[in-house]
Amino acid sequence: MGEEHLDTRLLAELTEQSQDLNSDALRITRDALTDFGQQEPARRWWQRGGTVAALAGGAALWGATRATAASSDDIQALQTAASLENLAVSVYTTAAGLPFIKDGNKTVSAFIAKTTTQHQAHAQAFNAAATQAGGKAQMDPDPKYAAIVKQMLPSIKTPADVVNLALTLEDTAAQTYTAYVSKVTDVQLRKLFGSVAPVEAQHRSILLAVQALLAGNMADLIAIPTDPAKLPAAAGSVGFPDAFYPTKNASPISEGAVQ
Repeated sequence: MGEEHLDTRLLAELTEQSQDLNSDALRITRDALTDFGQQEPARRWWQRGGTVAALAGGAALWGATRATAASSDDIQALQTAASLENLAVSVYTTAAGLPFIKDGNKTVSAFIAKTTTQHQAHAQAFNAAATQAGGKAQMDPDPKYAAIVKQMLPSIKTPADVVNLALTLEDTAAQTYTAYVSKVTDVQLRKLFGSVAPVEAQHRSILLAVQALLAGNMADLIAIPTDPAKLPAAAGSVGFPDAFYPTKNASPISEGAVQ
């Protein structure tokens, strides 16, 4: 990746950890969606073929729509969450095609590809719950942040620029899902948002660590093992700036709802 070389060992380790956390989140998500679809069996109508959503790894969820079981606010929250995931997928896909990413470090490309896959799975999960609840799937990106991304894309020239943009999206998603845990009315939807939020928060932590070292011209220290004596004092905390995850920048539930 030119002068801003990133050590492959660290990114491989971080990618593996991210995948492990995401796998746990998808297991919880599958359970939550299954329970969500089975809470009111007297009101169920099986979808054609019974498939609710295919998540990462080819796993399929089997369930039913619940047209009257969730509030309209719940459906809008799910649609907004899907819109944020759709935007993340679009941004990471675009980043993967940039010359300094595509033709650069293969591990970085793999990291981006894995994160993209995770966001695709999250979008499918949120849309599955929205359709189960009687709403429509949201296939478009969040309109507010899509406009911001459109403004920022022309100025992206380096890996650090990609990190900065990705940070905005990951932090917004993490804050939004954390806030939605207490805003949705259905306990299984709370579990759904609660299972995905930590994955986005971990993405943010990884990006914060990489951002700090790139900004300090210390990309050579992004390594396992590294030289502890050369690490900045904030190395152990830069990825975790908050004791409790903030929600002040959470998106309103109607922001990305299907119009």
